[in-house]
Amino acid sequence: MRRTVFDDDHEAFRATVRDVLAREVVPVFPEWEKAGAAPRGFYRLLGKLGILGVRVPEEYGGGGQRSYKFNAVVNEEMARAKLGLGTVRVHTDIVLPYLLRYADDEQKGRWLPGVADGDLMTAIAMTEPGTGSDLAGITTTATRDGDHWILNGAKTFITGAVNADLVLVVARTSVSPGNRRAGLSILVVESSSPGFSVGRNLEKIGLKAQDTAELAFDDVRVPAENLLGEEGRAFEYLGHNLAQERLSIAVNAQAAAAAAVELTLEYVTGRNVFGKPLSGFQNTKFVLAECAADVEAGQAMVDRALEEHDAGGLSAADAAKVKLFCTELQSRVVDKCLQLHGGYGYVLEYPIARMYADARVTRIYGGTSEVMKSIIAKSIGL
Repeated sequence: MRRTVFDDDHEAFRATVRDVLAREVVPVFPEWEKAGAAPRGFYRLLGKLGILGVRVPEEYGGGGQRSYKFNAVVNEEMARAKLGLGTVRVHTDIVLPYLLRYADDEQKGRWLPGVADGDLMTAIAMTEPGTGSDLAGITTTATRDGDHWILNGAKTFITGAVNADLVLVVARTSVSPGNRRAGLSILVVESSSPGFSVGRNLEKIGLKAQDTAELAFDDVRVPAENLLGEEGRAFEYLGHNLAQERLSIAVNAQAAAAAAVELTLEYVTGRNVFGKPLSGFQNTKFVLAECAADVEAGQAMVDRALEEHDAGGLSAADAAKVKLFCTELQSRVVDKCLQLHGGYGYVLEYPIARMYADARVTRIYGGTSEVMKSIIAKSIGL
């Protein structure tokens, strides 16, 4: 079906993104997977081309665009090119909204120009080894000491931590008996700070070029002026951007499913089995027909969510619905496409194998499928 969600400006931007990914990233991506992270030069290139800062206000060196659809274009094109580069999504879709909404003018002047041009890469550190989805259980602490906060604790599963210059760290700055959600604050921590250390770049089953590391804070002195927003309101702040974060994951999942179908159509057309193309068998036709219908349904849901989000009306429950549907769809479609590849689908030389491994985590990060179901159930009165 014809998509109407993007205008000419979005499509011109898409052409730029598609070109740079095809020319600068796809040929060297296997090397990045072996290295466990993309090189810093990649982010500076995206900054130079205006991709990282497309939604940063013009006065801070960005493109000044208000529409989230520009971010969606980047996510779709990365998935189309079969690139697992969620570090870009974290930087533009997750961290930047916190800076735009809660940073004061002085902080914006310090940080946003570098965020836009790729000189200051960002990450957000919420998850701890013992908390998982239970953010109210955060034990990393920050204690006020004059003009600084003294930060101590550890974080894990932090996407983009290896290359990050600024990390938004959620820490407990006070204790409120009977209310675990109170007393959490967000500190913007420079990775060059003494006592800040990056631990293991965790070895994952997929997303090999997307660095995911552990962080440790040992008496890190964070300037008081690096408190983001008001003290003690982090739990409230973290909720404001969840809809966009989950929409971002859904956009990527949907585009990855579409890419898997396109890739498999090419494979079954060129692969001969029992003397005829694999595409000629009824089972192949039926499986790919199911996948095509799934992808079309997911696309309609994503596009409606994009319109709702740009209009400021995407609710937490609707974001949960689109994330749940599209990530489950991605795993289902990619699995079927791998099956049609036969034994070759299990060999990492074939992109479908990497897509299969990359797909698994989308039902976990940004809130598990079970958390999404709980949110949706609550919204319908259960």
